[in-house]
Amino acid sequence: MAGGLGTRMRSSLPKHLHPLLGRRVVDWVIMAAREVGADPLVVVASPETREVYDGVVVAVQEQPLGTADAVAAARAALEGFAGQVLVLDAAAPLLTAEHLQQLLDEHDRGGAAVTVLSFEPDRPLPYGRVMRDATGSVRQIVEERDAEPAQLAIRELNSSIYVFDAAALWDALARVDAHNAQGELYLTDAIAGIVAAGGRAGAYLCPDPVAPLGINTRAELATAAGVLRDRVNEAHMLSGVTIVDPASTWIDADVVIAADATIHPFSLLRGSTSVGQGAEIGPHTVALDAVIEEAAIVGPFCYLRPGTVLEAGAKAGTFVEIKNSRIGARTKVPHLSYVGDAEVGEGTNIAAGNITANFSHRPDRDKARTTIGRNVRTGVDNTFLAPVDIGDDSWIYPGTVITDDVPPGSLAGFPPRQETKEGYVYRDRDDD
Repeated sequence: MAGGLGTRMRSSLPKHLHPLLGRRVVDWVIMAAREVGADPLVVVASPETREVYDGVVVAVQEQPLGTADAVAAARAALEGFAGQVLVLDAAAPLLTAEHLQQLLDEHDRGGAAVTVLSFEPDRPLPYGRVMRDATGSVRQIVEERDAEPAQLAIRELNSSIYVFDAAALWDALARVDAHNAQGELYLTDAIAGIVAAGGRAGAYLCPDPVAPLGINTRAELATAAGVLRDRVNEAHMLSGVTIVDPASTWIDADVVIAADATIHPFSLLRGSTSVGQGAEIGPHTVALDAVIEEAAIVGPFCYLRPGTVLEAGAKAGTFVEIKNSRIGARTKVPHLSYVGDAEVGEGTNIAAGNITANFSHRPDRDKARTTIGRNVRTGVDNTFLAPVDIGDDSWIYPGTVITDDVPPGSLAGFPPRQETKEGYVYRDRDDD
């Protein structure tokens, strides 16, 4: 169910579409549903968000009339489906496929028409109370706003995650009304309706009291992010990655890190970043959609932007920013430089304070690339005004703005205007 707007988030963006460790909140829920084999997978969306989903069937809840109405909106998409209907909250990203499979297994064992995923938190929460009878079956779920004092004392809460037998669900939804404090069509009333019609309602008490928690505020979003951060970091550490301080290290869910890599504190790896074996990242490094190959060194205080590739053994050091560039094997960009829209060959050293100025000085181009060859040695405070091509083995004199191509093996520079001594690196300079 992803039809709500999430007004308690105080945001123009619906709560289930907020970013959470590289995915939207709802994407975590969709992934868990896929992993337990949900098919078809239907997302109930509002009219405003119907276009933001890929790879799922979208059903539209035209007006926000309540959770029962949201599930009813999916009926046409499930026409002819006679199996079990797993109903999920789009803003509950901490539930894993393992939790959902346990719920499905309990539903199969119990023979109920509906099974509720319940939980017992360690602090009071504004969730519906699960009311059982003497046999342990669920009699009804009472929303907090409708509950009496004795009912509010019940610790077992409703997570808003359910498994229904399809026929029982559609029959019960047809009899739900809005006679409650909210004036909404509650899905929980469908459970009472199933019981009243002679069906059985069961509950599976989730062993993890945190996993069923939904997100309604930005504070809860931050709490969920911390839980997922710990899960992601633990998975990497168990796979052979050293994370020196997991509490200060944030790694998006789709980042790939090879064994024997080391991540130092206060580092952030985002998007589709990949880190090779033996690489060392941080501290205080940000990498977004970057490729860091084996034995590369990054940081401290480094920013790798999308399109960056550090080949094996390369280094991007202190206060270095790299964007949309390939840095060759064993090449070093040690400190205080910006490399953007560039190709740098292997074995090159980029000295301090170098900048590739990617806004072209040619009137027919908006941006251009800088190419720096193999085994090049730049000087401090060089600027490369793209497009320029620096040949292999060249040297660049300090403090120079390079505006013209430099042939291989040349010495170029000598401000205020570039002068190039072709072949300087290759010839015998004893006579100079």
